[in-house]
Amino acid sequence: MSTATPAHTAPLIKREEIAEGTMAFHFAKPPDFQFRPGQSMDLTLLNPPETDAEGNTRAFSIASAPFESDLMIATRMRDTAFKRVLRKATPGLQVKIAGPSGSFVLHRKSEKPAVFLAGGIGITPFLSIIRQAGHEKSPHHIYLFYSNRRPEDVAFLNLLSEETKRNPNFQLIATMTKMDRSHREWTGEIGHVTKDMLAKHLASLQGPIYYLAGPPAMVAALRRMLIEAGADEDDIRTEEFSGY
Repeated sequence: MSTATPAHTAPLIKREEIAEGTMAFHFAKPPDFQFRPGQSMDLTLLNPPETDAEGNTRAFSIASAPFESDLMIATRMRDTAFKRVLRKATPGLQVKIAGPSGSFVLHRKSEKPAVFLAGGIGITPFLSIIRQAGHEKSPHHIYLFYSNRRPEDVAFLNLLSEETKRNPNFQLIATMTKMDRSHREWTGEIGHVTKDMLAKHLASLQGPIYYLAGPPAMVAALRRMLIEAGADEDDIRTEEFSGY
């Protein structure tokens, strides 16, 4: 595999707030841009009105699925020059896209269940994988444990709930860790993802392939918990989302 990936330019189609402090950005997908669900791409701002030490390029997981016509990314909005430019961007803004890259993709052997453990914006690669699996009527059994502080912070909950209706092999277990700070009702799971929570929803903790995506401290804690619960280290795949 050559490391050089062709770069494309793509216009912004729309931007939207999808949770408190979280935005999604939809770009037109270049005709020859192909990716596997779960992969990421580098997005570069062209001649932005402002810049800072963090630069004009960021890597983003592609949140849209390959069957969809646009390329969507989603991100927590921090106060950086890059994010300020994106926040104010109007449709038509051209960006440079390079990729795809990464191997955080669904395993091929469908007899092994896939267990996705997502924290916050770590949901983005999983959304792509789950929507493509539903579209292709994939035989994989997929379990998504999705942890957020409050319902206000959850991105894509409606889309994921729709997928549970479309794909009988997909199960969604969403949990909230800071309900005392929420103004909304919540009837789902409460607290961090633990061995007990996994055991409640999975037939066995040994056997699935585990995929972990979220802040580095959360990914490390979940990895330790899985190994202590008897999961094989070779069956754990991770993607860290830092600095958002």
